[in-house]
This record gives sequence, C-alpha cells and structure tokens, in this order.
Amino acid sequence: MPPAKAVLTWLALAAALAIPLAVAATSPLLEWRGPVYIAAGLAGVVALALMLLQPLLAAGLLPGLPPRRGRRVHRWTGVALVLAVLLHVAGLWVTSPPDVIDALLFASPTPFTPWGVLAMWAVFAAALLAALRARLSPRTWRLGHTALIAIAVTGALVHALLIEGTMSTLSKAALCLLTAAATAKAIADLRAWRMLRRRA
Repeated sequence: MPPAKAVLTWLALAAALAIPLAVAATSPLLEWRGPVYIAAGLAGVVALALMLLQPLLAAGLLPGLPPRRGRRVHRWTGVALVLAVLLHVAGLWVTSPPDVIDALLFASPTPFTPWGVLAMWAVFAAALLAALRARLSPRTWRLGHTALIAIAVTGALVHALLIEGTMSTLSKAALCLLTAAATAKAIADLRAWRMLRRRA
C-alpha cells in the first residue's frame, strides 16, 4: 500500500475510534450523572470501539503492521475488551444493582438489555476459548472463536443501536456500520468455515 494511503487509513481509523468516544464524553446527558455512571457508560463506548479494532488486527487489514505483530496486539486488545466490558457492568452494578440483576436474569423490560448481556457472555466465552487455545484442536478453536465473536458483535451492535444515550445517532451508526463491515471482512478473509468442509 502506498505510504499516503496507509497514513490516510490510520487517520480514518483513529477518527472512527476517537469521535464516538469524544461525542459520548461531552454529551449533555452526563451533566447530572455521577463519576461511576459516567465511567461505566464510557467503558461501553470503549468496548464497542475495540470491537472495530479487533477484526482488523486479526485479519491483518491494517497497513504497515505485520500479521504476527497484529495478532499479538489482537490478543492484548482482547484483554482490554474484556476489561472494558467488566468495567461497564461493574459500574452499572454500583449505580443500580437491581437493574443489573434483572439484566443478567433476562428479566429487564428494556429491549436493548438482553442483547448487551448476550454480547457480554459471548465476549467472555471467546476470551476463555483464546486462553485455552493451546489445548484445543485448530478446528475447534477457529470455528468456536469465530462463532462467538459473530454473536458478540451482533449483540453489541443491536444493544448500542437500541440505546438512546450519550452517543449521537450519527457517530453511533457510523461506528456500528464500520464494526459490522470489519467483522464480516475478517470472517470472510480468514475463512473459518473451511474447517467444516475438511471435516465433511
């Protein structure tokens, strides 16, 4: 890739990650909220931004970043994603434990909550699978990780889109669209379904 195009790609990625977070951080809806609630909400935005970065790293789609180094960064970014999700849920627990209990029991009346819980468990399961990768067959690892990530991204995007919160409609829609496109591109490029064909 030409150097100018590579620079533009990185600048576009930085903007895609930073703008939704900046919009959320300066939202007037946070004016009367406590610091724990604000941190929890911003952690959710960070988690969504990391979901855009993860497939780009896994599939080697970022210019100037060797595939091996990209996969190493992918692992650390995965740890950051898990921590962001934990911070998001923990902050909401501190501010309103009954709401979190209802969410975990799939008893919440809000339509976006079950999707967030589904995404949370899928993220945790994908991280656990990554931690156990050395003990798993390549087929189990590739298919399981890909399926869990697809569930996590789908749940997170629906969760975000249904929430009327601190992210503006435009920045949220753009981030969700980019995340969906990056995930679909990475899954298509990595072709995990070939494992099924080999088994057949």
